[in-house]
Amino acid sequence: MTTTQNYGQIKGPIVMIGFGSIGRGTLPLIERHFTYNKNQMVVIDPSDADRKLLDERGIKFLHLGITADNYQEVLRPLLTSSEGPGFCVNLSVDVCSLDVMKLCRQIGAFYIDTVVEPWAGFYFDASKKASARSNYALRETVLEEKAKSPGGITAVSCCGANPGMVSWFVKQALINLALDMEIPFIVPTNRLEWAMLMQKVGVKGIHIAERDSQRSSNPKPVNNFVNTWSVEGFVSEGMQPAELGWGTFEKWMPSNAERHETGCQAAIYLQQPGANTRVRTWCPTLGPQYGRLVTHNEAISIADYFTIGSGKDATYRPTCHYAYHPCNDAVLSLEEMFGQIGERQSTQTILDENEIVDGLDELGVLLYGHSKNAYWYGSQLSIEETRKLAPYQNATGLQVTSAVIAGMAWALENPEAGIVEADEMDFKRCLEFQLPYLGPVKGYYTDWTPLKNRPGFFKEEIDSSDPWQFKNVLVR
Repeated sequence: MTTTQNYGQIKGPIVMIGFGSIGRGTLPLIERHFTYNKNQMVVIDPSDADRKLLDERGIKFLHLGITADNYQEVLRPLLTSSEGPGFCVNLSVDVCSLDVMKLCRQIGAFYIDTVVEPWAGFYFDASKKASARSNYALRETVLEEKAKSPGGITAVSCCGANPGMVSWFVKQALINLALDMEIPFIVPTNRLEWAMLMQKVGVKGIHIAERDSQRSSNPKPVNNFVNTWSVEGFVSEGMQPAELGWGTFEKWMPSNAERHETGCQAAIYLQQPGANTRVRTWCPTLGPQYGRLVTHNEAISIADYFTIGSGKDATYRPTCHYAYHPCNDAVLSLEEMFGQIGERQSTQTILDENEIVDGLDELGVLLYGHSKNAYWYGSQLSIEETRKLAPYQNATGLQVTSAVIAGMAWALENPEAGIVEADEMDFKRCLEFQLPYLGPVKGYYTDWTPLKNRPGFFKEEIDSSDPWQFKNVLVR
């Protein structure tokens, strides 16, 4: 695959909900890789800040917010066409993914999103218990719909960089490990076989380990939340409870950890916000680092996918969680926000490709606990290469938008797959679509463990018998 190859034809209309940083970056990739009727394309957003990109292309723009009251009235006619099935590309915040997905499937339109998003107010609803405000709870609503309405036109749930691309990385990393360890295996064809291979390789857990080193020449102003992608999206997920897939090898649980009463039982949550929860992790370029245990769908879906057995009675399951070191300005922004008792800054800034002077987004999966200790596999995409590959986005954005395009292409090739998560898709095929946009994609072994690089000045409660216990990973 190349950055000029056609990935398929969309016969009906394309409706993009949301035209923030990810929407702007996705637009030129849709133009580049799909055949479609531009006259049938519509972009919807409550802000018209970037509508000039649409006006100069002759693409229709609706300046409005999609709500629980108007989504059916607005979307149904836009996605209905005699030309063929349309495609809804949902890149918004505060728009219920499940409701829009259900509508699309009712009218025979393809659907894709990057997160299971609720209607506005969900994340900050003090009347809801922490478990009810979790990604676990949101994912369970999609799984319930999938069980209730199997098959039908393809709707891809949670297909960005993470969640999304990282699930494909996990499978490729697992194969690389098995080959390097000279473990005999046949490439799995279903989730049980994948789980059995992971167990055979000896993986105890997975960090979605990311380091964003992109920086601006301008220092972060006071009372301004600066990030390389959606501030609203980051704050919303960062204020949710810290969540992680909970592995069967764990011997200790934090005192503020809770299990869910229903559902797949693959995860736990902590009674504290994820963006204010630090963990020890490792990325290739800068090595050991603190990451934020921000809740993400993939932490739950990956742990669930690689489970042997079921529920609390599982015989094998890896621990899995996000370990995110955002750009330095975002770290300062988080410290400022939490220092103000969680009150969001009055100003928000997303660093675009023109403001960033250097840096990369190093996003991969760290498979740990096996006989080779730990193996990181992922994308090392720089801002310099991003500028050469695609317009209107930085390195962080391109890792997301290229995954959206890969998910759309896969959906067109598999039009009757029903509701699917990235873990269930053909990882090799999806990476074929996406790899031209990811910069160097490499694997690295490391002898680092959470017991290394600790100051050692004070007594700590650690488990020296098993370096990879979450007890040693969590910064307390």
